[in-house]
Amino acid sequence: MIDPKSALSLKGRVALITGGTRGIGRAIAEAYVVAGANVCVLARKSDELKETKTALEEMGGSVLTVEGSAGSPEVLETAVNETISLFGRLDILVNNAATNPAFGPMIETEPSKVRKVLEVNLEGALLLSQIAWAQYMSENGGSIINIASVGGISPAPYIGIYNASKAAVIHMTRQLALELGPKVRVNAIAPGLVKTDMARALWENDEEGIGARHPAGRIGVPDDIAGAALFLASSMSDWITGSIFVLDGGLSLT
Repeated sequence: MIDPKSALSLKGRVALITGGTRGIGRAIAEAYVVAGANVCVLARKSDELKETKTALEEMGGSVLTVEGSAGSPEVLETAVNETISLFGRLDILVNNAATNPAFGPMIETEPSKVRKVLEVNLEGALLLSQIAWAQYMSENGGSIINIASVGGISPAPYIGIYNASKAAVIHMTRQLALELGPKVRVNAIAPGLVKTDMARALWENDEEGIGARHPAGRIGVPDDIAGAALFLASSMSDWITGSIFVLDGGLSLT
């Protein structure tokens, strides 16, 4: 019989989370620390990293921060190496960092913005997975969790290139699950509309009205996604790989 209290524990495990200072990434980092994990948070802004480190340590975690872009190969290499050097292991990788500098019709997206989106959202996630696999997980196992989007499943106005990148992340998730099993489980979470700064343009003008169109009665909050990320990192999901978890408050049903 499974004991949920122990099965959801991440005590003794180490997680690396990209984009972990705000929104969904921050909520995941907090959930992991509460569950007993040590964490490395990778993000671009030094002030946010400092605040995040202090907050997570006050929650009882041992925390490493790495400053830089999730689209930089050098930064990703540093993050993995420093995590393993400090903590001695790397059990969980959360590819959460994403960017969307283009808002408008996909057909009008500038090539430089296309490259930026793919560099961070797809190439960065793949490269970090490759480094984690080579440096630790190929011998010791682990769990990789990619934060995708429902936009990677169904098209939506104004964020076409972002959605295309997330569709690629979903396919990458399944491909890596096939290639890296049984050592490493690879899954993705596809959130719907979540109340974050990055998605502000999509909800701030009518949060109540948009929320009412969801069967769950509201838009999501970062903790909604963090719960799923904790489950996928824990031993309760040991037989789950290559799966895409849609968390959208039921909106896709309508």
